[in-house]
Amino acid sequence: MKTTAFKKSDVKERWYVVDAEGQILGRMATEIASVLRGKHKAVFTPNQDLGDHVIVINAEKVALTGTKETNKVYHRHTGYVGGIKSTTVKKLRAEKPERIVQYAVQGMLPKTKLGNAMAKKLRVYAGDTHPHRAQQPEVLQLSS
Repeated sequence: MKTTAFKKSDVKERWYVVDAEGQILGRMATEIASVLRGKHKAVFTPNQDLGDHVIVINAEKVALTGTKETNKVYHRHTGYVGGIKSTTVKKLRAEKPERIVQYAVQGMLPKTKLGNAMAKKLRVYAGDTHPHRAQQPEVLQLSS
């Protein structure tokens, strides 16, 4: 049997929209990461970016289980000595709710140049509107 290699130009990129209202963050993020990687396609190739674009709306209304709202802490480093900065989900939801979904999905993508290219196909909006009507996105049904 002959193995066929697909090029990015051979595969049509589709656009999906996900409504995050009431969705559990981790379960939603795994399915979004799978679509961004292209694992839902029959032509999935691990070393190519054949995934689709995903738009997430209502990111401010995403659900977290247990006490993650107050106990989950995101850390980052400024690059200077002693420059670690920490913020909780509660504070992040008040300031930039899009980042909660972005961090969850990016954590599930490869930590390579290819993973960075996949992460650029994710667009997250706090409200229920988005400027991507021209791409005619389809609603992505999550299995939860």
